[in-house]
Amino acid sequence: DRPAAATMRPMEDRSAETEGRVIHWAAFYDALMNVVSLGREARFRRRVIEGAALQPGERVLDVGCGTGTAAVAAAKVVGERGRVHAIDPAGEMITRARKKAEKAGVDVELGVGVAESLPYPDNCMDVVMSTLAFHHLTRRLQGLAMAEIHRVLVPGGRLFIVDFGVASQASRLTAEAKAAGFTDVAARRFGPPFLFALTATSG
Repeated sequence: DRPAAATMRPMEDRSAETEGRVIHWAAFYDALMNVVSLGREARFRRRVIEGAALQPGERVLDVGCGTGTAAVAAAKVVGERGRVHAIDPAGEMITRARKKAEKAGVDVELGVGVAESLPYPDNCMDVVMSTLAFHHLTRRLQGLAMAEIHRVLVPGGRLFIVDFGVASQASRLTAEAKAAGFTDVAARRFGPPFLFALTATSG
């Protein structure tokens, strides 16, 4: 039997302590995303969901979910048989994400958390995705985050990351994924030349 999805213990929307960078200005985050996506955020988020290849009934974790736009979109895809969990180190982001989920009429398990110490048991997620969050982590935390993501994914589970970076940054993250035990690791350009996508399978 498949293990049940984890139940998070959110930190009452207090921001988490981490050596990574934490964005607190949730009110301006969506405007920034519109700039990053060149005015096409809806299309950008749709491409993220398509890149993660989400399927109905899957258990999904969004790491560094920001204001929850991708998590809400993911919940619509996996449906009532699936489950979407989403974490961000900034309490303000989670508060805004909850409002988005409520407005959209979808159920997303949201809580404050950090990528380097995921509050979930082993082998409980089918897919982990992360959009424009890994560049906020130090190199040390990127390695820890990869190991944590690998831990919570089921064997054969999928990882999909979109982030800022040139070829050297994509190569470094590829190496971190392989070191954590991922297979089929690949990085490619994702839309604008300043973004790349990394895909991998949990070994």
